[in-house]
Amino acid sequence: MPATIVDLGPAKFFRLPGEAIVGAAILLALPRKPRVVLAAAGGVALAALTVLNWLDMGFKQYLGRTFNLVLDWSLLGDAQSYLEDSLGRPATLAATAGLIVLVLLLFAASAYAVVRLSNVLARHSATATRGTLIAGVVWITCSSFGVQLAGVPLAADSAAVTLQSQTERVSNTLKDEAEFQKVAKVDAFGATPPDQLVPDLRGKDMIFTFIESYGRSAIEDPIMAPGVDKTLAVRTEALKKAGYHAKSGWLTSATYGGSSWLGHSTSLSGLWVSNQQRYRTVMASDHLSLTKVFKKSGAWDTVGVMPGVQKAWPEQSFFGLDKVYNAFELGYKGPKFSWSTMPDQYTLEQFQQRVHGKKHDKPMMSEVILTSSHQPWGPIPKMVGWDELGDGSVFKGIEAAGNKPADVIADTTKSRQEYGKSIQYSVTALTEWLERYGSKDTVLVFLGDHQPIARVSGNHASRDVPISIVAKDPKVLDKIGDWGWTDGLRPAHDAPVWKMNLFRDRFLTAYGSTPHPKKG
Repeated sequence: MPATIVDLGPAKFFRLPGEAIVGAAILLALPRKPRVVLAAAGGVALAALTVLNWLDMGFKQYLGRTFNLVLDWSLLGDAQSYLEDSLGRPATLAATAGLIVLVLLLFAASAYAVVRLSNVLARHSATATRGTLIAGVVWITCSSFGVQLAGVPLAADSAAVTLQSQTERVSNTLKDEAEFQKVAKVDAFGATPPDQLVPDLRGKDMIFTFIESYGRSAIEDPIMAPGVDKTLAVRTEALKKAGYHAKSGWLTSATYGGSSWLGHSTSLSGLWVSNQQRYRTVMASDHLSLTKVFKKSGAWDTVGVMPGVQKAWPEQSFFGLDKVYNAFELGYKGPKFSWSTMPDQYTLEQFQQRVHGKKHDKPMMSEVILTSSHQPWGPIPKMVGWDELGDGSVFKGIEAAGNKPADVIADTTKSRQEYGKSIQYSVTALTEWLERYGSKDTVLVFLGDHQPIARVSGNHASRDVPISIVAKDPKVLDKIGDWGWTDGLRPAHDAPVWKMNLFRDRFLTAYGSTPHPKKG
């Protein structure tokens, strides 16, 4: 099989596998008992490689990378939870049961098939020996001269290549874990005294907001861009009339299609957190996150608003948040919108009522996660009057009238269209909140965590996400005047592109922080 779903086609299966020729030669040379044992083991190995191939195909389609045999098993549980939120529990249980049965049948059938073939070879050993020799000569000839069928090499060794790549991947993962532990112990601002951290932002209410799946494709893809770009232009003008100005650029995310927490931790830690093991290493370290900087300074109270968090969240300590409002602590009584527990507009109103709108002894540093643009982009919330939000019951009719998740998932064009609409909704909700509730001391930093899945963003899309800083105080944006960012909420195509892990240090430096390195 090919390594990606888009490469599936008949020509991929009309190939001569070198591994089968070698296997036939070995089986012909063995007595019956060891031949049967080896054949059964070979069938099981073939089934295992097939399952890994399927996983690679799925991960490339959704996350833009191959399956990691060491790190990614935990994500299968997340995938099941996502399906349950999107399609319902009965459909998810049926799909899970069907998948388990399919895999078991694959292992049994593959083992039986190879044993049966080995018996056929043994019964017709003379013919089989000649056929194996001829096949070997043909394979070597086709491989040497690069013979192709419909653009695909006729001589195949994909099983061996898959096994080799999986082995190398496991080895590299184990090496990376040890090396990254050393990297995570080094921190340019780890020993900076509290009074030397972000002195140029003292007195400001800081808000760091992540918009789910807000990627470059939303702004530049011909299907999504017209609506999203119009929204960004309209909201830029609305904020300008309210006295706000913005600058925007690009960051290259450490993840793609999902695993949002990797994007969050990369941008806030200053480390390239590209897999689950790195994430666990960072969360267990004392590396200084950008949000924790404000807590360490002693000049801010800190809070997180996390409507996507539905279980214990020990990461609160790493991010330096005094208080976290999860999905169950925001008083929402309305319907879920597929995976998203509540609409972004409701989340922001609760943030206003519970955090931003209250009097505090100190300014607030808030981390807010917006989830309405999470796949499968059906149904999507709509804006309602801010005074009508109440406990969220107002969204019942909107959710009932929206698209069904299964209908959106099944249609690529519709997925792209609805994804664009979800980004328009999230950006509108966030900027209307700022226009309505912001003050001269409010500073908003918002960005995407990653691009949407390949079915929406394209098979060769970049990993770039937009980032914007919005403020009324002109001094705030003057501090980043040399960054080359674009004025307004829409970054220009040729605006600077930084790796996401570079943002923390550049932000801290721009706002007056003094580096005092800490080395492990």
